[in-house]
Amino acid sequence: MLDTRDILETITMIQDECLDVRTITMGISLLDCADSDIDRCCDKVYDKITRYAKDLVHTGEEISRQYGIPIINKRISVTPIAMIHASCGGDPVKLALTLQRAADAVGVNFIGGYSALVQKGFAPGDLSLIRSIPEALARTSNVCSSVNVGSTKAGINMDAVAMMGKVVRETAQLTADNDCIGAAKLVVFCNAPEDNPFMAGAFHGVGEADCVINVGVSGPGVVRAALAKCPDCSISEIADVIKRTAFKITRMGQLVGTEASRRLGVPFGIVDLSLAPTPAIGDSVAHILEEMGLESCGACGTTACLALLNDAVKKGGVMASSRVGGLSGAFIPVSEDAGMIAAAECGALSIEKLEAMTAVCSVGLDMIVIPGETPAEVISAIIADEAAIGMVNSKTTAVRVIPAIGKKEGESLSFGGLLGYAPVMKVSGYSPAKFISRGGQIPAPMQSLKN
Repeated sequence: MLDTRDILETITMIQDECLDVRTITMGISLLDCADSDIDRCCDKVYDKITRYAKDLVHTGEEISRQYGIPIINKRISVTPIAMIHASCGGDPVKLALTLQRAADAVGVNFIGGYSALVQKGFAPGDLSLIRSIPEALARTSNVCSSVNVGSTKAGINMDAVAMMGKVVRETAQLTADNDCIGAAKLVVFCNAPEDNPFMAGAFHGVGEADCVINVGVSGPGVVRAALAKCPDCSISEIADVIKRTAFKITRMGQLVGTEASRRLGVPFGIVDLSLAPTPAIGDSVAHILEEMGLESCGACGTTACLALLNDAVKKGGVMASSRVGGLSGAFIPVSEDAGMIAAAECGALSIEKLEAMTAVCSVGLDMIVIPGETPAEVISAIIADEAAIGMVNSKTTAVRVIPAIGKKEGESLSFGGLLGYAPVMKVSGYSPAKFISRGGQIPAPMQSLKN
């Protein structure tokens, strides 16, 4: 039985509080596209993606019109391309260009999966793909790339970490005339999930079905508005309000995912209930933390507030769907969050504080702009620090930093749209070069021995 109050509340959330479904992401396995000839492989990849996803955008738009729910992005994730490239050799950039051509053909916003999983070492195809990332991202506009360099079970591949510092910097350099946008489409993971619908880290894991629909919901503005109605609540009451709000947000995602699955004839995968902010005023995770009682995001107490938020979102979302997965929690991408941008600009929020926050949030250091002169080994060390947090805490962590080529601390970089803009943040000037140059593997922690 539908409750009129619930309907009216949902309408208010959509119209006034920035509630939306951030993405419908179709995951497609390309394992059966492997071929010894790279041109035939590319043809198979293009044919399969366009066959499965030909109605994805149209279906998302139909559901949005019918239910009045904004669906912001329609995306595709594919099997890590390094695995496909291993079968054919040749220039992996050809596969990136094929992904772009397929994305253009079906009209999606992004396609993710130009990826490699190297947490325990390099398999055939991995090294050549990683080395090709800068060129691939410079020559495409909708292709996203990710590399998993560590896990709780395997430890951290420090040779891969050292490589990725150079790759991130080179990617920024090759796209310097376009605000270094290439680095904004590249993320380095520890404990990467196989069913994540959010870019730039989405790929279709090998344990997934041939094709699935995953949904990523959003709603920081809804949570902030709910907290604003109870200014004198205790911490326990705040947690309860967030749980109830997350339940309502996730039910909407469940509806959209179920309907998209039915219409497309594709299995429903998961709802990722992460609170994904935007640069729009009122759609900020930082503003939720400030609504809890902080003068500014970045103040002492920020990590505790974020831990409360992340846990309550998960608890409320799990009650609303049996298909919760992906990352699920709260994102803290600086350039995509108006409150984070303001906190960074006024000096309340530093990279060191953001690193502490990543121990309790959904992902890690996300969409952070650093000085263009930052050496590759410093970028590698930032990646190593985040991977260590993820490895030891058995959680997903990631790094998506953008070296602003030609810019210094205090200047800014603008990407537009959902990616927003961000100030160039200060990075420690002390060198980790000797540590990074050692290479090898950081062993898995004791937590890995759970069998």
